[in-house]
Amino acid sequence: MPQEGAFKFHQYQVVGRHLPSEQDPTPTVYRMKVWAKDAVRAKSKFWYFLRKLRRVKKANGQIIAANEIFERKPTTVKNFGIWVRYQSRTGYHNMYKEYRDTTLNGAVDQMYS
Repeated sequence: MPQEGAFKFHQYQVVGRHLPSEQDPTPTVYRMKVWAKDAVRAKSKFWYFLRKLRRVKKANGQIIAANEIFERKPTTVKNFGIWVRYQSRTGYHNMYKEYRDTTLNGAVDQMYS
């Protein structure tokens, strides 16, 4: 079982919004959970997906918070079900697989191993 800091991917919660302007002094705040290797890549993924979902670019927006999400009970063994969408030579496929681990990061690490 790998240690908490030895995982390849970590789960981050990134919160951001459009920059306040005179037309919109209180813009909508967007929160997203993303998997990334570090906080910098998590912020980059946040802007990538927010650009696709809403008309907000990094140049016109701001990050309010970027926090790593940790397990509430990392000593209890749990079952985690993970949905994966991947691309093969024949097209896109959906897959569901269950993993047994103490943390969600550990289950994702098993999926990539």
